[in-house]
Amino acid sequence: MRHRPLALFLAIAAVCAAPALADQPAASSPKTVSRMGIPYKPDDVQIGPKELVDAIRSRRPGGKLLNLDRMLLHSAAYAKGWNGLFGAIRGQLTVPPKLRELTIMAVGALNQADYEWVQHEAEFTKAGGTAAQLAALKNPTAALKNDKLFDEPERATLALTIEMTRSIKVSEATMKRIRAVLPLDQLIELIGTIAGYNMASRFLVATGVELE
Repeated sequence: MRHRPLALFLAIAAVCAAPALADQPAASSPKTVSRMGIPYKPDDVQIGPKELVDAIRSRRPGGKLLNLDRMLLHSAAYAKGWNGLFGAIRGQLTVPPKLRELTIMAVGALNQADYEWVQHEAEFTKAGGTAAQLAALKNPTAALKNDKLFDEPERATLALTIEMTRSIKVSEATMKRIRAVLPLDQLIELIGTIAGYNMASRFLVATGVELE
């Protein structure tokens, strides 16, 4: 046959093109449901009250909402309270930023909240944390005993974080230890930070929020 039917020609062309198309990376798109099967709200103009969404975006790099935000915005009232609390913790307290981020990393590790850990790795480094400290914080209990990597204020902070997270009740010895290195206002802020990020990690784990 001198001439192949058009249908056969198109079929052969499609087969030849298939490998090239398969090699192309798939376009990334925002996740629609969490690991626990809970839907994220789509990041569009209907996601929530404009004033609230703008306030949340102002705290995010590039104004891009996180998957956490898209989960919280199922309840505008709850998202508003959350944004106010964590906005204060992250930007208005006097407790040293490194101690704040040390606490957050330890809570993330203790509660197996991978999302919390990954979101704050860069923040810990930015606050003065080292790569060696970051690696050690994967095991907060061991880090607590490491006086080569962590100074006394940092180890006292770890002791407080571990007790508040694991047993809730803080021993008199640990309270005395942390009070020896922090003024009262910063102690209250540190306790509030530990409590806040325990709440955050439990929310993240229960809802199954995944990394962007």
